[in-house]
Amino acid sequence: MHSKVFPDAHCALKGVLSDGMTIAAGGFGLCGVPENLVVALRDSNVKDLTVVGNNVGCDEHGMWLVLANNQIKKVLASYVGENKILAERFLNGTIEIEFNPQGTLAERMRAGGAGIPAFYTRTGYGTKVAEGKETRQFNGEWYVMETGIVADVSLVKAWKGDTDGNLIYRKTARNFNPMIATCGKVTVAEVEILVEPGELDPDQIHTPGIFVDRIIKGTNYVKHIERLTTTPRPGQAAKE
Repeated sequence: MHSKVFPDAHCALKGVLSDGMTIAAGGFGLCGVPENLVVALRDSNVKDLTVVGNNVGCDEHGMWLVLANNQIKKVLASYVGENKILAERFLNGTIEIEFNPQGTLAERMRAGGAGIPAFYTRTGYGTKVAEGKETRQFNGEWYVMETGIVADVSLVKAWKGDTDGNLIYRKTARNFNPMIATCGKVTVAEVEILVEPGELDPDQIHTPGIFVDRIIKGTNYVKHIERLTTTPRPGQAAKE
């Protein structure tokens, strides 16, 4: 059995990336972002990517780096605000965006990982989200059919993992990462703490190692603040 452990992010992505592929990446704002793997993805210079995730990073961080490097042609996301590059490219037609309600996007990835090709949801019925999609009535209510998402490569970030690929996420980082870990044909994980098999409490594992193909111990993590807001002193206005 080959080891799943790779020395760094660049090595972990070697041989699995190609132009035109679909990549799902974990993260919610600045939380739970596979930072090392995203930098390696940028450095690979693969292009014409379809990127799936809650958002496309924040200025200077996360998937924003890949976007700024002109590697993305399409985005499937639920939040695209506060990303000036993405807004500009969407408006000038150089990037396509498929908007998804947040829960729908999460379920589409979960369904893809579970082998479910499609499902029905009430969310989005009667809105632009439902345009061009099949609708059907159940028990007097109308539903929209959404398809499961399967990515060529999934990139996820966990707090702790073992060398077999079992993962534990910490707090808000347990956002889209568990679903994304299951929906990739190849899943690459980075962790803050890497331990040997048997050191994790089985009851605490969120992603079983069977879903993870490659794993690295991440480095150089910095606590970023998306928007710094301070409490004013008496007589001062709040600063943001």
